[in-house]
Amino acid sequence: MFQTEKSLQGAIEQLYSDHRGWLYGWLRRKLGCAHHAEDLTQDTFLKVMLSRDALSGMRTPKAFLTTTAQHLLIDRARRQMIEQRYLAELAALAESCPGYPSPEQILETLQALELISIMLESLSPRPRQAFLMHYLEGMPQSTIAEALSVSTRMVRKYLVQALLHCQAAFPDHA
Repeated sequence: MFQTEKSLQGAIEQLYSDHRGWLYGWLRRKLGCAHHAEDLTQDTFLKVMLSRDALSGMRTPKAFLTTTAQHLLIDRARRQMIEQRYLAELAALAESCPGYPSPEQILETLQALELISIMLESLSPRPRQAFLMHYLEGMPQSTIAEALSVSTRMVRKYLVQALLHCQAAFPDHA
């Protein structure tokens, strides 16, 4: 087993040294920001390291790294969309109410949204998609069922699975 761990570490180091520069350059061109590209490059390799099985079946490292990075870009865009919608809601609320959330309340809410985002990243794709469509976009279960080509009952199962996953991930916040 020690030898397997050592060979796995070697494979990760080789993948990193062979492709880190290329991936960083690709992300920098895509994002237009060196800092964000650096963060996403590291996140991509971290995700690869955490899914050890991916290394054993990897035939085309650049394609695998590109796909992983694109998924992270999508997750990043989702987080930004959540934050933008929340801030827009706050702005609308501030205009209509004399009192509005304090900076501390805003920070707490953004931290809660970040926890939800982390939870969603560890959820399987279908339940995550159903959760986002229902709770973020406000879509009814029947519309989600059509979009996912599943039954409404399956959508309900996905939503329950997502909520239970959230509760299990953050039991102190339930």
